[in-house]
Amino acid sequence: MPPIILTYVRLVDRLNRAVGRFAMHLVFVIMGVLLYSALSRTIFDAPLIWSVEVAQMTLAAYYLLGGGYSLQLDSHVRMDLLYSRWSPKTKAALDCITAVGLIAYLVVLLYGGVSSTQYALEYSQRNYSVWAPPLAPIKIVMTCGIGLVLLQVMALFCRDLAAARGRPIP
Repeated sequence: MPPIILTYVRLVDRLNRAVGRFAMHLVFVIMGVLLYSALSRTIFDAPLIWSVEVAQMTLAAYYLLGGGYSLQLDSHVRMDLLYSRWSPKTKAALDCITAVGLIAYLVVLLYGGVSSTQYALEYSQRNYSVWAPPLAPIKIVMTCGIGLVLLQVMALFCRDLAAARGRPIP
């Protein structure tokens, strides 16, 4: 593989590792928000109107920002009825084929995310709830997460292509 591709794969791996490890800690934020909400409601008899939405948005950030790291670690769900029996070169070749479809899907998803984010920013879009938080921040996180997954899939495509050719990237 050309050095530029090796550099790209390493940079994307490093970026998704850093973002993914940050995202792992968001589960503690979710737990803290929900614990505070439960204590507020039961002990102080003061229910919070924002806690569930903050927890939902944090959960969305958790799985969207962790998607690239999950792909990097190969910890996503795979139906490997036949896959586990194939040689590493065959697996890599078929992963290249499926990566092309996934890249196409992610490009469309990213386009929709950018469009939705622009709309939210331009019109100060708010959620339809009592609290009515602005939606732009979570849409920005969503678009960034989709972009990171797209970058990681392209890096995995390069890695699989090299493996299919018999020269895996370390």
